[in-house]
Amino acid sequence: MLAFGGVLSLVSSLAGLAMPLLAKTVIDAFGEQRSLAGPVLGLTAAVILGAAVGAFGRYVLERMGEGIVFSARRSLVDRMLRLRVSEVDRLKPGDLLSRVTSDTTLLRAVFTDGIVESVGAVFMLVGAIVMMALMDGFLLLVTLVILVLVGGLVGLVMPRIQRASVEAQASVGEMGAVLDRVLQAFRTVKASGAEDREIAAVGEAARRARDRGVAVAWWTSIAGISAWVAAQLAFVAVLGIGGARVASGALEVSSLIAFLLYLFYLVAPVGQLVQGATQVQGGLAAVRRIREVEELPVEEAAARRGPGGAVPPAAEPAGRAAPAGVVFENVAFRYGDDRPVVHRDVSFTVPAGGMTALVGPSGAGKSTVFALLERFYDHQAGTIAVDGRDVREWPLAELRAALGYVEQDAPVLDGTLRENLVFAAPDVTEADLRRVLGLTRLEDLVARFPEGLETKVGHRGVMLSGGERQRVAIARALLRRPRLLLLDEATSQLDAVNELRLREVIAEVARETTVLVIAHRLSTVTRAERIVVMEAGRVRAAGTHEELLAGDELYRELAATQFLVAAEDAAVPTGEHRAGEDAGEDAVGEVVPAAEGTAVSSAAADGTGRESVSVDS
Repeated sequence: MLAFGGVLSLVSSLAGLAMPLLAKTVIDAFGEQRSLAGPVLGLTAAVILGAAVGAFGRYVLERMGEGIVFSARRSLVDRMLRLRVSEVDRLKPGDLLSRVTSDTTLLRAVFTDGIVESVGAVFMLVGAIVMMALMDGFLLLVTLVILVLVGGLVGLVMPRIQRASVEAQASVGEMGAVLDRVLQAFRTVKASGAEDREIAAVGEAARRARDRGVAVAWWTSIAGISAWVAAQLAFVAVLGIGGARVASGALEVSSLIAFLLYLFYLVAPVGQLVQGATQVQGGLAAVRRIREVEELPVEEAAARRGPGGAVPPAAEPAGRAAPAGVVFENVAFRYGDDRPVVHRDVSFTVPAGGMTALVGPSGAGKSTVFALLERFYDHQAGTIAVDGRDVREWPLAELRAALGYVEQDAPVLDGTLRENLVFAAPDVTEADLRRVLGLTRLEDLVARFPEGLETKVGHRGVMLSGGERQRVAIARALLRRPRLLLLDEATSQLDAVNELRLREVIAEVARETTVLVIAHRLSTVTRAERIVVMEAGRVRAAGTHEELLAGDELYRELAATQFLVAAEDAAVPTGEHRAGEDAGEDAVGEVVPAAEGTAVSSAAADGTGRESVSVDS
């Protein structure tokens, strides 16, 4: 396409170069009193042909430029979505968005106003110099001396334009990042009365972008005015020296006029080349920022491309395969060399089938367990096995197809309710969809919407409540039919009634697959077959609810704060009895499951006959 567009530009340039010669024939015919019809018709034909071919050539080259921008955007988005999670975590979404939009737009400017214009300008410049040399070599020498001197000045300015362009594009990305930060927390900003402060922060970022843009404009203006001054000086010199040569009889008047016309033809290409060079500098700055993303490490599945760079298809959902167990053995992990250790020698086992829970205070490293299972990050030491196979030996797509993951904030994407539900399993049947809707108690939500499953849920699911978003996320994971279901605080935004229902859902799902759940609300996991207690990046205890109440002080304290056991029970050290307690009485007490979202614990009577009862509302 570039070669074809270049040929068209060459034809257009040749037609343009013929015009001064045809104008000379018109002047000569007029002076010799010959017919002007032929020369005028030839001049008119050259004008029409040059304009038509030039317009088509520009269209061809601009279309090629748009195609290159399209390819760059697709390649950049492909790369971004395959980056490692650790890389995306340290980048800013607004800056990444700027690289896909404004930086690639600069590439288009390079091809349309830079290379496209420059191709025709080079042809025109070379042709004009050749024709001027045929007419008067001395005048051409005068012209070139002036142009070379000014061209040297422009050459000194170009590196400054590139540096300023890099800084300007970076500042635009920074402004996008600041604005994205505000928009992502829009309601928080409103509720905090922080509009003025955030407006000032975005305004400051916009001011920096303006200042750097002004720097680009300053150096670009110097380059442009230099080209204009060169053209004017060349015109004055040619007019003065050429006039003297005409007066001496060394040059014909018609030749001087034609030379001046070629000089004008020379001026336009020079200006276009200067403009194209400045556009290329901006484009190089954009390419540099785009290349920064392309050099970031991607996940293994993205690195293993097929012939021609084709991406292997994503693995299908796990279907009805057997539940998978999990083993953590002496696992150590930190998010970066400069970050604190998150896991210290973590070891525990999740048997295949049934429900296992991870509990503990905030910051214990529970959510990190899920991140390591999904291989969002790779652990630094120890072994993590799923279904008896090291996670590093699993093909990444196959591993993630075997897992269902419900994040803590239960993200919902802009689109319809159906699109969100089938996001992880687009080929799911209608029967399976209805079954999962029933499991997660979403039928009422679908019936309430006039458009049912085709209802738009808005940006980040703004049309749904927090509990509804959580149930949609759980339904989305269940439709994938995972061998291992990971639930991170799956009930944190549910009311007591819906939490009870979801516990029933989890219990039913646990009959078919392995469920690993993180919970701060212990009422969700009291019936789990196995509970792992974590603290400060370590596993301190594991067992059933009753075993941990009897044997782990931290778990007993967590239970007491949530009224799952009497407070005085929690204060009793392991292995000791309260004063006056009968030897045959249970020091832990009996946990009574709540039928209406309420957990009641009745402890054994103490020596005074007092009974301790607590209620979780």
